Amino acid sequence: MMSEHHNAAYEPLPHWLKAKLPKKPYTADMKAMLRSFGLHTVCESARCPNIGECFSRRTATFMILGDICTRSCKFCAVKSGVPTPVDDDEPRRIALMVKALGIRHAVITSVTRDDLVDQGARHFAATVTAIKQLCEGVTVEVLVPDMRGRKELVKIVVESGPDVFNHNIETVRRLQRLIRPQADYQRSLNVLKMAKELDDRIITKSGIMVGLGENDDEVIETMKDLLLFGCDIVTIGQYLQPTRHHYPVMRYVPPEIFERYSEIGMAMGFKAVIAGPFVRSSYMAEFALKLAATSR
Repeated sequence: MMSEHHNAAYEPLPHWLKAKLPKKPYTADMKAMLRSFGLHTVCESARCPNIGECFSRRTATFMILGDICTRSCKFCAVKSGVPTPVDDDEPRRIALMVKALGIRHAVITSVTRDDLVDQGARHFAATVTAIKQLCEGVTVEVLVPDMRGRKELVKIVVESGPDVFNHNIETVRRLQRLIRPQADYQRSLNVLKMAKELDDRIITKSGIMVGLGENDDEVIETMKDLLLFGCDIVTIGQYLQPTRHHYPVMRYVPPEIFERYSEIGMAMGFKAVIAGPFVRSSYMAEFALKLAATSR
């Protein structure tokens, strides 16, 4: 199943990567609403190709703790630098917007805040609590940084009661130092394991990008590692270079290979595998949770 790869940065996009045009009225309405609540989304900050589709469905992945990251991963379009102070009122405003939009599954992520003693864990917990208190019946998914691998910080987040604990491993072991130099493959695996050990009822989830120079055998090895460390759901999507200053695309993976990843992952024992060219970690998050819940 191994596929060849090379620097594909200057090749035209293959036909399967032609994104749907955003529905501008819906996109503009969502952006205006987000600004009125003073909120950020990873949809905008990370230049997600699904933004038109998701905003037209009146859903988004909220990004807490500002929009400036203390790390500088080579794949990521989120700004890096000196972050802004923590906004203590942000969890309440997110809960209000979740309620206003009628969102049934809220996904909360953040920039990495290595400048904070608790890495932002308490702010995650406050956001989960605010949503649960204001929005009856809403499920919550947190997509967290690695919390420096500290179990006491993972515990703060887990004990706030999220339904899904998501932490992305991003790429295969061999490429970690190159693609996310301030992170660590084993630390990311350990964070997922910690969450499951702290609450075995929680759904754990992680994501992988392909097209960074890995081969298919390495993707499968990464899936095996995730499963071994207690991961229930895995998402696999095509890496797309956000700007010419970011890491180049090394290959475009065709849809049939994504289908094969999904088949292999489900055969391994994952509760859900969401794989496809436009898949991102929070894409179809509510659907993935339903799949995982029915497979228990």
